[in-house]
Amino acid sequence: MYPPPRLTPVHRLSSAAVRALVLVLAAAAALMFAGPAPARAATTARQIPVPTAPMGWASWNAFAAKVDYDVIKRQVDAFVAAGLPEAGYEYINIDEGWWQGTRDSGGNITVDEAEWPGGMKAIADYIHSKGIKAGIYTDAGKDGCGYYFPTGRPAAPGSGSEGHYEQDMLQFSRWGFDFVKVDWCGGDAEGLDPRTTYQAISDAVAAATATTGRPLALSLCNWGYSNPWNWAPGMGPMWRTNTDIFFHGGTPSYGNVLTAFDRNIHPTAQHTGYYNDPDMMVVGMTGLTAAQSRSHMSLWAISGAPLLAGLDLTTLTTETTNILTNPEVIAVDQDARGLQGVKVAEDTSGLQVYGKVLSGSGNRAVVLLNRTSATQNMTVRWSDLGLTNASATVRDLWARQNVATTGTSHTTSVPAGGSVMLTVTGGTEQSASTYNGTSSFSGVVAGSAGLKTVEVSYTNNTSTARPATLTVNGQTSTKVSFPPTGTSPGNISVNVSLFKGSTNTISFSGAPTLEGIVVRPLPGRNGTLITGTGSGRCVDINNNTITNGTDAQLWDCGGGQNQVWQYNGTRKELVVYGNKCLDAYDQGTTNGTRVVIWDCNGQNNQKWNVNSDGTLTNVNAGLCLDAYGAATANGSKLVLWACNGQNNQKWTVS
Repeated sequence: MYPPPRLTPVHRLSSAAVRALVLVLAAAAALMFAGPAPARAATTARQIPVPTAPMGWASWNAFAAKVDYDVIKRQVDAFVAAGLPEAGYEYINIDEGWWQGTRDSGGNITVDEAEWPGGMKAIADYIHSKGIKAGIYTDAGKDGCGYYFPTGRPAAPGSGSEGHYEQDMLQFSRWGFDFVKVDWCGGDAEGLDPRTTYQAISDAVAAATATTGRPLALSLCNWGYSNPWNWAPGMGPMWRTNTDIFFHGGTPSYGNVLTAFDRNIHPTAQHTGYYNDPDMMVVGMTGLTAAQSRSHMSLWAISGAPLLAGLDLTTLTTETTNILTNPEVIAVDQDARGLQGVKVAEDTSGLQVYGKVLSGSGNRAVVLLNRTSATQNMTVRWSDLGLTNASATVRDLWARQNVATTGTSHTTSVPAGGSVMLTVTGGTEQSASTYNGTSSFSGVVAGSAGLKTVEVSYTNNTSTARPATLTVNGQTSTKVSFPPTGTSPGNISVNVSLFKGSTNTISFSGAPTLEGIVVRPLPGRNGTLITGTGSGRCVDINNNTITNGTDAQLWDCGGGQNQVWQYNGTRKELVVYGNKCLDAYDQGTTNGTRVVIWDCNGQNNQKWNVNSDGTLTNVNAGLCLDAYGAATANGSKLVLWACNGQNNQKWTVS
């Protein structure tokens, strides 16, 4: 796909209004496993709130590169007049177009003071005078997006920060900016390595903060290239997971919104103040109805995404203001656990139930998303959310009223193409498992493969957050932040993916001393590993890649989200990540047809029979899933082949 022209400037360290900090974790975890029961751990119910996803406004969607002091000042004034700061929005982010690539003899950025009277410090000062924070933009390459994709201004060579990372970050901080979005047009064109490049930029941001004392929040914006959910946590509070929600010159659509949302769900990467970013919002912009804007806001909130409005704020209507400022929807987005919501059910194709674990005990947020063309009754089951069939209160967040107190489930009508957003509160958590340990936990039991919520009890009596590395079953590690707790223990939460059984290992390196962990089920994300009889290795999607057409392969079983498949016996789909189906490429029916992942579409080349002899046959082709050439090594590709009864065509689905 083409490198996306522009990206949303987004960010904002926490500040939003709300969050009750009590996380009542079940103390005596029932030990539902065979074998020796884990010892009782010194876990705590005290939830430590993590930095919340940034909220604010960004200039790109409404103005592209045509920004100057007057444009931004009018947006600041409208932002304040609309009451957005009181709702928790705190950033005004200036995107591409403010700078045309000029520098002085010392290499310092210079701007046209006819457009920016007093320079960039003056506009940062004006933004601060209103009690809010200021954001700015650059590119990781030598030439930025304004050079490769000029939009309303002539091509601007030199409009990137390559070769000047430390100098530019320090200059932004000295000007008074609190946030910087770093785009990838130049980085992509030059073939820079995203991980090492953004690490250098992150280091430059840290150095600037140390020099000026002003925190500078970094938004990594490389459009999901090279799977940043694998490496971006810890580099900055947010990273883009996909291309622009719409491109300059086009009109946003609800389809754009759904695509951005689908590409943004990477639950094991989002935790402790680090967030997947599906791009700035198009709520209230031409192309979306009010109902679609509400669904848009609901989807960003259930996924815990940064909330960056992108419309011209001088055109705000009362209806759009009410959508953007709904305090109950914002509270879900800004929940103190900082976790991401995930799809927990899709009994009928297109009728999707998303659930998010909230602070406190027995509390969940839910979005019922109807992607079909007809109004449908949809049901959320407590059992899918990790709750028992005990009474809980159901509240409709857009109606702003309680709608039921019930156990087991709740059913409501959802309009065609629309959604309903709920909270389920005061429920009873399903049985959890508790483990002692100061850094590493082995013998962790999971009744099924799939996503679990882990509450980590620790004490950090310093004044700053402490970074650590979390590794699960040899999967790709992730950075975790442990905020200060004071002298008494507190806990933070992460999502991890485990395999079925009692041999899971969860370990932390560099963490403060831990008291223990509580591992909680999320049954709606239970799945299975598909293990080759001949290889002993699992069906795997390399490097957590989500791109359509990515080949399925063999790899050592680790139970990661890229190896956990959900099988729907009615639809006969094998689904990974919640929305990608195992697919016979291009509806192929011949030996050697590639087996890949693709957006689920209901076609027969995405349907599989799980047979009693251990084979998996493609419904369209009638051929078997096969480890090509009877290969057994990591990285061996999977294909279709005429069924022959050999072990490279036999699989254990468990």
